[in-house]
Amino acid sequence: MDQFGFSPAARFLLVAGAFVVVVSGLKAASDLVTPFLLSVFIAVLVIPPLQYLRGRGLPGWAAMLVIVALLVGVGGGVAALFTGSLNEFNARLPEYQLRLKTMSGDFATWLDSVGVHVSRDVFTSFVDPSRVLGFAGELIKGLGGVLTNALLILLTVIFILLEASSMPSKLRYALRAPDESIGHMRAVTATINRYMFIKANTSLATGVLIWIWLTMLGVDFAAMWATLAFLLNFVPTIGSIIAAVPAVLLALVQLDPKSAVLVLLGYMVVNTMIGNFIEPRVMGRGLGLSTLVVFLSLVFWGYILGGAGMFLSVPLTMALKIVLDASPQTRPLAIMLGPEVEAKEAIDTRGDGPPPLTSAGRAGPHGPD
Repeated sequence: MDQFGFSPAARFLLVAGAFVVVVSGLKAASDLVTPFLLSVFIAVLVIPPLQYLRGRGLPGWAAMLVIVALLVGVGGGVAALFTGSLNEFNARLPEYQLRLKTMSGDFATWLDSVGVHVSRDVFTSFVDPSRVLGFAGELIKGLGGVLTNALLILLTVIFILLEASSMPSKLRYALRAPDESIGHMRAVTATINRYMFIKANTSLATGVLIWIWLTMLGVDFAAMWATLAFLLNFVPTIGSIIAAVPAVLLALVQLDPKSAVLVLLGYMVVNTMIGNFIEPRVMGRGLGLSTLVVFLSLVFWGYILGGAGMFLSVPLTMALKIVLDASPQTRPLAIMLGPEVEAKEAIDTRGDGPPPLTSAGRAGPHGPD
């Protein structure tokens, strides 16, 4: 038992109960938490350009105006693209869905002709491509719904940037070990900033290549699908798959099966080239997270915060891992979140490996003789 008289089992139950309460609270307050987290990550991204402008001799207020104008321009461009394309897509969505339903019925008839008998009701309930386009429309609406909080997010980013310069001095007065805490905070922001910067560039390249390919093939709303590919490329594991499905189905309905196959091949080539070759080379050792943790974080944060949680799942988990690594009591959890190579390095550093052999080939108590 510890100094408070709790057994290990009791401590585990207390921690598990506190975790459930925190998760439930975050989910209940997701409408408030999500814009704040988006504001924090946007601020983390724009702090280096802001510092660069100040370092070039630009006054603080002028540098702030440049950054705010950049944010408004990018956000306004995305909003204009989604508003125009989404309205037109929703107007034509029933037509697309009807065509897909007809094609799925024809496919079921073809299965009957080759001896594969499937109930139409069962086939429609399990294989209904028309729902995918409807899901795509809802997904785009959800991403566009973030723009409804654009003013709140922008104001929060501005206030965070105004406080950023004075925050280190405040922390030095408020914390018992300011140098260590500030160092960990800088490690968190540097890691997240590097990841988000690299991911933004690779996602932009993905979106541009997808736009060029879809435009060449003549697929409707190529810019909207490219923007969707750009945004969903931030979502690990399944983001690229979700982005490809509606564009492939639309090509099938609007054009022909050959064009749908070409669209699918285009997505596969772009995502394989960027995701499997370019990103690993640029990011070096990777995210510092195991593959399983990346997928579980996607499910966990998506459950709590919705689509924005899926978008922020990797940065949030990376920040959590760095925070856990800062304390000896929670460092084992940080090691569990990381890849196998970090666990091996921790064992080597701690000296828990097998005892070294002596010159006679036997394990000596103090290493080699």
